[in-house]
Amino acid sequence: MSGQVHYTVENGVGAVVFDRPEARNAMTWAMYDALGEICERIVREGDVRAVTFRGAGGEAFVAGTDIEQFRGFETGQDGLDYEAVIDRRIGQIERLPVPTVAIVDGWAIGGGLAITAACDFRIATPSARFGIPIARTLGNCLSIANVARVVASVGAARAKRMLMLAEILSAEEAHAAGFVAEIAEPDVLDARVGTMVSKLLANAPVTMRVVKEGIRRVVGEGLPDGDDLVAECYGSRDFRIGVEAFLAKQKPAWTGT
Repeated sequence: MSGQVHYTVENGVGAVVFDRPEARNAMTWAMYDALGEICERIVREGDVRAVTFRGAGGEAFVAGTDIEQFRGFETGQDGLDYEAVIDRRIGQIERLPVPTVAIVDGWAIGGGLAITAACDFRIATPSARFGIPIARTLGNCLSIANVARVVASVGAARAKRMLMLAEILSAEEAHAAGFVAEIAEPDVLDARVGTMVSKLLANAPVTMRVVKEGIRRVVGEGLPDGDDLVAECYGSRDFRIGVEAFLAKQKPAWTGT
C-alpha cells in the first residue's frame, strides 16, 4: 500500500509514473523518497533530453499526500519538517536540467498540483482538475515556496480562489490561465505529448536549460521566511480536526484555534 514511482528511459526521454491508483496515486513518504532518488538519477546519469510525469490508472495524476500519514503530527514543527521535505522534492523536479512535461488525466490536487507546477509544461485531458482545497479539508497550509509556485502558475487572484475558497480549476480554466499548455482527448493524449516532446528534443539544450533556471530564480529566489505561518497552521487544533474529519469522511467543525 506504500505505492511506487517508476522510471524508464526510451529514445532519450525519461518517463516518471506515480503508481498507486487504488488511492488516486496519493503520495506516501516512500513515494516521495523514490521521487527524490529518481531526480538524483536523472541528474547523475545525464542520458535524457526531456522527462514526462504522469499518474497511473487514468483517474488522477496525484491526489495529494496520503492523509493517513498526518495522524502522527502533534506540533507545528511536524508541519515544518513535512513542508521542508515537500519543498526539497518539488525543488528537485524544478531544478532538473532538462524540460519536463506533466501529463494530467484526472485529479492533480495538493502535492499533485505542486508537482505539476514544478514541471515546465502541462498537457491535460478535459477531465483534469487542479486544486489545493485545504481550507475546506485539512486546515493546513503551503510553504512560502509552494505559494510562490502557485501564484506564478495561475496568478494571485486564482491562487486565492484555490487556497481560500478551496475552488477546483477545470482543465479549461487552467488552460485559459496559461497553466495548461494544451487540452487533449484521452485517445490522442500520447500523440500530443509526443509532438511537444519532439519539439523540445529539437531545440538547443543549453538555451532551454539556462532559460528554465533563470525563470526558477526569478520565481523562487529571495522569498520571505514563512515558517511562522506553517507552524501556526500545523500546530493548530483545527488541523488535527481536519485530518480526523477527512479520514472519517465527515465535515470538519472548525474552531479557529
